[in-house]
Amino acid sequence: MNVWDTLIAVVGGVVLVYAALLVLLALYARRRPETAGFKESLRLLPDLLILLRRLAADRTLPRGIRVRLLLLFVYLVSPIDLVPDFLPVIGYADDAIIVALVLRSVVRRAGHAPLERHWPGTPVGLALVRRLAGTAPPQS
Repeated sequence: MNVWDTLIAVVGGVVLVYAALLVLLALYARRRPETAGFKESLRLLPDLLILLRRLAADRTLPRGIRVRLLLLFVYLVSPIDLVPDFLPVIGYADDAIIVALVLRSVVRRAGHAPLERHWPGTPVGLALVRRLAGTAPPQS
């Protein structure tokens, strides 16, 4: 096997993995129609970033949660995305889905109390964040 065959195999493998990730993101987005829409999520962006920063800095949360949040920040600031951000709408859709997945993971692991404690916005916004994360509000 020469160098070109190896290079073609590696590039082909990367393309296949990339395509599989895009399909999984699309399937997830279709399967979760009750989550918050793109426009609603965009309005929440400033409060959501403050929430994520506060959660990442909260030393009372388990280290695994804080590591997940830091990795999310690295992904969001990285110029390398699953779907490039220069593509209108869908360029940011992968970011929104990944934020929702990480937020869901954080809420399921840490509970609703840290989310409520660190939320800087309105109660309506908090309800929308819960919907974005796909988690039900706590039972009172």
